[in-house]
Amino acid sequence: MKLFRSTLTVGMATIVSRLLGFVRDVIFARYFGASGATDAFFLAFKIPNFMRRLFAEGSFSLAFVPVLSEVRATGDQAALRDLVDHVAGTLLAILLVLTAIGIFAAPAVLAIFAPGWLIEGRPEFALSADMLRVTFPYILLISLTALSGGILNTFDRFLVPALTPVLLNVSLIAAAVLLSGRMEVPVKALAWGVLAAGFAQLLLQIPALMRLGLLPRPRWGWRHSGVRRVLKLMVPTLIGSSVAQVNLLIDSILATFLVSGSVTWLYYSDRLMEFPLGVFGVALSTVILPNLSRKFAQKSPQAFSVTLDWALRLAVVITLPAAVALVVLATPVLVTLFQYRAFEMSDVEMTALSLSAYALGLPAFIAVKVLAPGYYARQDTATPVRYAITAMVTNMVLNFLFVGTLVAIGFAGPHTGLALASSLAAYVNAGLLYRGLRAQQAYQPEPGWSRVAGAAIVACVVMAGVLAWQAGVDESWAAAGASQRVTRLAILIAGGALVYFGVLFGAGLRPRHLEKGAV
Repeated sequence: MKLFRSTLTVGMATIVSRLLGFVRDVIFARYFGASGATDAFFLAFKIPNFMRRLFAEGSFSLAFVPVLSEVRATGDQAALRDLVDHVAGTLLAILLVLTAIGIFAAPAVLAIFAPGWLIEGRPEFALSADMLRVTFPYILLISLTALSGGILNTFDRFLVPALTPVLLNVSLIAAAVLLSGRMEVPVKALAWGVLAAGFAQLLLQIPALMRLGLLPRPRWGWRHSGVRRVLKLMVPTLIGSSVAQVNLLIDSILATFLVSGSVTWLYYSDRLMEFPLGVFGVALSTVILPNLSRKFAQKSPQAFSVTLDWALRLAVVITLPAAVALVVLATPVLVTLFQYRAFEMSDVEMTALSLSAYALGLPAFIAVKVLAPGYYARQDTATPVRYAITAMVTNMVLNFLFVGTLVAIGFAGPHTGLALASSLAAYVNAGLLYRGLRAQQAYQPEPGWSRVAGAAIVACVVMAGVLAWQAGVDESWAAAGASQRVTRLAILIAGGALVYFGVLFGAGLRPRHLEKGAV
């Protein structure tokens, strides 16, 4: 039950952040719509955000937490502080150099991520490069925040790190509402909002670290044994931990070759998919990594396997209905949240296509979040890399295949092919991770899986039918006012949840069928 409570804590904090994220995106849509200017900002934000997920929350956290957990298990407080100080100092030095390069070479960096704009000489390129100079230092600030969060999570202090993203949303909302109207190019206000959020997120961690007595005193430590171990583990996890993010970024790169608005449509699709992924996938990953690391350090393979089994069961029960609901309610959700003022109905239609394609891959995206810590907790970083490379190659091949086919047949939204390719690649990655854990005998499914999976599938089918029946036609949503849309959508979501969990209960599924692994 302790793991379940910790997951619930992280999940609830993440829900607060995601709800504010929705408010943020609603304001973005109202103020800026979907245009070349919004494409320019979203790419200028996506680059440091991608690096955050790759280095800070991905590679670094997955390498740092197992090493820190192992040192903590020895009970040597001096060694623990020494490791924290040297990791912090080394990370800070590397990030300062990286940030300087990013600021001074912004156009060169952007050329890697937006070749279509550069080749075609589109104005989005210069605008995005200007904003990238402002947003790039975010990687420095958020990586130090991730270091702090890793320390707190290792000591089972999950709330502060989980609440940290709230500050990003608050900062961007304030920038859009209060600052954009005062700038010659309104969208540039959002870049300054990103930078302000980075400082605020880092400062929030300091009081909690001081209470633990682990506020870092940065010291250079390239040859420090703990730093070397973290770096050794980091190198392969740069690919292995973030294949989903790499695939999403490839989508954005290829989208720069498509019509204006494609980057923005993919952004809003990704944002909506990130809600269940962030609330459940990231929460589960955050909570089980320190726990699995301790189980491995204590040489408890059975408890290790049971913890993974619990996380997978919970993921199935939660993510399957979320994916189905996103597909069925794609247009109602997008109309309710974004279709006001600058965001037109045509933008809703294009975004709904890519949202449905991303939603099909949601169970796989979350499965990767759960399965990958099963390797990193055992300090096995080589195996996930092989699987990640396979998945990325699959994604690239499918990108060209799907987009090329859709363009050839004259399909109105070829960007949908990018989202669909990412979803299928995620299933490849998840399948390989699962098979590898079974082959290494690190994971053995507990009895009762057929009951859990069968009940979830039946409940999803019934829920989908009810939602499709009650949602009605798209035109009725577009004709309704804002309050009517919100009320109607809230009733639909609540009703769908009641139907889903009601069917689960009727099928005989009880909490005890999930809680066996919550140790």
